[in-house]
Amino acid sequence: MPSRSSDPARSSFPPTSASSATPGSPAREAYHHGALRESLLEAAEGLLAERGLAGFSLREVARRSGVSPAAPAHHFGDSAGLLNAVAIQAFEGLRAALEAGNERGGSDDALARLREQGIAYVEFALRYPGRFGLMFRCEPKQRTTNDVLQGRGRAAYAVLEEGVRGLYGLEPGAAFSPAQQLGVLSAWSVVHGFAVLALAGQFDGGGGPSGGEGAADAPAGREGLLRGVLGPMLELQLRGLRLVGTGR
Repeated sequence: MPSRSSDPARSSFPPTSASSATPGSPAREAYHHGALRESLLEAAEGLLAERGLAGFSLREVARRSGVSPAAPAHHFGDSAGLLNAVAIQAFEGLRAALEAGNERGGSDDALARLREQGIAYVEFALRYPGRFGLMFRCEPKQRTTNDVLQGRGRAAYAVLEEGVRGLYGLEPGAAFSPAQQLGVLSAWSVVHGFAVLALAGQFDGGGGPSGGEGAADAPAGREGLLRGVLGPMLELQLRGLRLVGTGR
């Protein structure tokens, strides 16, 4: 979540395919009014969700958007430029999801707010696997090459940091002790790891290992996983973090 960079995912889902668009169709008319960039981003996310980075190409993005192969390069320069644009919007979406989790938790219960942040994080990953799979896939040397992307990642991470400050009873923006900083990393690591395992099909509705894929795909199964497994697990973790960070 802190600085990520040259690879990343987007904010309007599911993607719409305009591969059959013809001149004069509504899709083509929309492009004349500035919607082509949006369509390319949506097509890129859909392609990432289906095929991952290994199957990503500007030509296929163009085909799904119903435009010439040169159109994506005209808007984004190259594949890295398009992927960065997808990632920037993905981090914006993640930040919004975390803030919505804060609101669900209520204003009087810091632990509930942070728990709901964690649930929102995993829910975001399950709902938008194309975005999530891209956001954190980059080489270390690439992580500071895009200032906008780095800033969006930091902004999302800052929501988590403020949640942990609330858990510790700290003022907004206050410095963490070393132990408290480990608490931030611990909170992030648990929800991120849970999301990765869920996306890999490692949980069934009861929270155990699953031999098949898609157990968390259906809304009912997803809700059971988030509320019945992740929620109680986060309660335990956050109570422990609060004890370490505050001594109570």
